[in-house]
Amino acid sequence: MRPAEELRYLILAIQREGNRLLATELRPLGVTPSQAEVIRVLADHQPLTLLGLGQLLVCETGGSPSRLVDRLVLAGLIGRETDPADRRQVTLVLTEEGERLAAEIAGVEQRLYQTIDELIEGAPVQETLALLRTFADAFPAGQAVSRRTNRKATP
Repeated sequence: MRPAEELRYLILAIQREGNRLLATELRPLGVTPSQAEVIRVLADHQPLTLLGLGQLLVCETGGSPSRLVDRLVLAGLIGRETDPADRRQVTLVLTEEGERLAAEIAGVEQRLYQTIDELIEGAPVQETLALLRTFADAFPAGQAVSRRTNRKATP
């Protein structure tokens, strides 16, 4: 197997397993990993326009996350606020219930990150991150990660 192929499959395997673990932990909270990402991004960056939110998401790249947001609005987790100066400008904010759920999701994420920390202890993490950033920055999802970390994507 050539290195590019192995890298692809290793990333896919890690992503699938991580998403499975995350989905299992989020199930009792009544949200999917994609919905949890929207809630956590808003918790960290609100208020955001729909476009601004979309630029920070990894789960929904290349398009508008409007259907995902609509479901969270219907669930009472996100509110839409209209700018009084420009009624066409709508921003998204977490409701009180959304803020509460964001804190619970953060706890789930911290447990996942603790597991990852234990698995990679002693490994060359910074070098691995540099490699993965170079690879990911070529794609919209990787660029979203760069925006969330306030890191300029590599050319």
